[in-house]
Amino acid sequence: MKQFISIVLCAVLAVVTLAGCGSSGQTPAGGQAAAPEEEYRTLYASEYTTLNYLITSTTYEMRAGVNMVDSLTEHDIYGVIQPSLAESWTANADNTVWTFKIRQGVKWVDVNGAEVAEVTAQDWVDAARYVNDAGNASSLQYMYEGIVKNASEYYSQTADEQDAEKAVEDGSAATAEEYYEASGIDPSAFITFDDVGVKALDDYTLEYTMEAPCPFFLSVLSYCSYMPAYGPFLEEMGGNFGLDNESLLYNGAYILTEYSPNERHVFAANPTYWDKDKVYIKRVVSTYNADTTTLAPTMLQKGEIDEATIGADILDNWMNNPDTSSLVRPSMPVISYSYFYAFNFEPRFDAQYEPDNWIKAVNNENFRKALLHGLDRLKALAVQDPYNPESLLNNTVTPKTFAVGAGKDFTAYGPISAISSGNSFDEAKAKEYRDLAKTELAAAGATFPVKALMPYNPVVTNWANECQVVEQQLEALLGADFIDIIVETGPETGFLGEVRRSGKYAFMKCNWGADYADPQTWTDPFAAGNSYNFMYTDAEKVLSDIPATNKTESTQSLVSEYYALVAAAKSQTRDIAARYGAFASAEAFLIDHAVIIPFSIDTDGYVATRVDPFSSMFAPYGMSMFKYKLVKLLDRPMDAESFNAAYEKWLGEWAAAQEKADR
Repeated sequence: MKQFISIVLCAVLAVVTLAGCGSSGQTPAGGQAAAPEEEYRTLYASEYTTLNYLITSTTYEMRAGVNMVDSLTEHDIYGVIQPSLAESWTANADNTVWTFKIRQGVKWVDVNGAEVAEVTAQDWVDAARYVNDAGNASSLQYMYEGIVKNASEYYSQTADEQDAEKAVEDGSAATAEEYYEASGIDPSAFITFDDVGVKALDDYTLEYTMEAPCPFFLSVLSYCSYMPAYGPFLEEMGGNFGLDNESLLYNGAYILTEYSPNERHVFAANPTYWDKDKVYIKRVVSTYNADTTTLAPTMLQKGEIDEATIGADILDNWMNNPDTSSLVRPSMPVISYSYFYAFNFEPRFDAQYEPDNWIKAVNNENFRKALLHGLDRLKALAVQDPYNPESLLNNTVTPKTFAVGAGKDFTAYGPISAISSGNSFDEAKAKEYRDLAKTELAAAGATFPVKALMPYNPVVTNWANECQVVEQQLEALLGADFIDIIVETGPETGFLGEVRRSGKYAFMKCNWGADYADPQTWTDPFAAGNSYNFMYTDAEKVLSDIPATNKTESTQSLVSEYYALVAAAKSQTRDIAARYGAFASAEAFLIDHAVIIPFSIDTDGYVATRVDPFSSMFAPYGMSMFKYKLVKLLDRPMDAESFNAAYEKWLGEWAAAQEKADR
């Protein structure tokens, strides 16, 4: 997932779940005051910077958008894609053309619930034109890149046009033509938006043409950049679109009836919503308080709000207090992110950390396998979740329940199945590989202990403590005379650019966020030219026999074989079972050769909430998971024991739902 993921993570960590607090006498759009059990109340600590769902880059703001505006598809509670504003869809034989039949009779309404227009196929075309115009600076435009035909070309072209206008304005070019000539740009090759693969064939038929066969296109559609907008209103608002709740139109489950920045938001059920019988929470009331993290737990105990995050600083007290232990439970696993320890094959750190020696070590497979089998991941994960670290453990890059092909979870395919059901930690194997590596590395001229620079971001909760655990555990098992894990504090700001993307580490925990429901998305951080483990940064030589200067011939062969496996998997666009099996072989190859060490999935920590977590839409990508539609409230928060039992039951139902959906 592109750069906005880091922004999203910051927003998620900094803000308690969107919604609000405080009962109110305000009447929702339907004219009836909500009963207490129909009102959801929490606090919020950070204000929206925009309500323009077509450009925003934060989960917090996109969450508002998907509750106000529906798109073509959504998900059920098991992650099965369901019709929303598209009643049905078809794809051609090679998945290059997708056609959607738009639900008739759905209305755009204003903040007062007054009808403005009917939703038609043209609304998706107008929104796509807006998103793919560089002048609008949409942070999610990249979801069109390489997917929708000519979207990348059109976006790049509009950026060129924008630069030409600026050059004329600031006097650096007399005309746009002069700027193009000086910049080596041929404007005669420019296309129009009509050449982009988004077409309204009639009022109720929408067609997308792909850049290449795209079997996973349906899973892309829940992102805000694929949501519709009423073109005449979008044009009328111009730069003010999404400035506040009155500069939006609504076709979704909720209307933002009250928007008082840094005071209160009220989302009221849309009385004209096409599927209103599935909207159980009638009002979502958000009250601003900068001290949300501190105040929310106490306010929840008093019955003043319905949800609070229970942070690590008070978790033990809550879990050990009979008055509060029954109120707190783990969050649902967050499988849209996968964490793994990466080996840097192209170190760019200072000489004091001995990069040349690290190059010898990292190119030795037995050395990498010693760390793969030597890392006690549960001990490290106990720093983050001391009560149930097993729930975070992830044995593969692609998490379980993330991607389903032909009715079967990806982690049950082929060689990845054995890895998924096992545990890489094995003291005996770790020592065996260590001894083999010692002999081989000594013969190659390496010195011991091998220095392994492992930086961390000090603003990320628990990362420093986790690094200390990893350092002590690996050095104790493998020997401080074999490896010297050097834990170093990185910068508080710009960590990704300064450390990971600059290659200033030897061995470090990294993460990736999925963009769509296909195992291909989990190969992106290891693609040629990547800034994760730099296992091959020269994309032009990926499948050649020319070794990189800092890689052994055997490593070069390994990297080439992995890329060949990925290429073969990507070429499988019709037979989904074959596609998943091929990607399973590629991922297993990466892990078997210890190129990376899978580590964990993510978590939102422990919460006390009246929300029934098993009534929410489930989708480990996109924005469906943030909808309040379908969500039901419990009489009182669920405890951890009840949650764990319900989660096991849900997993069985999830598997059955996938099989049924495939039939």
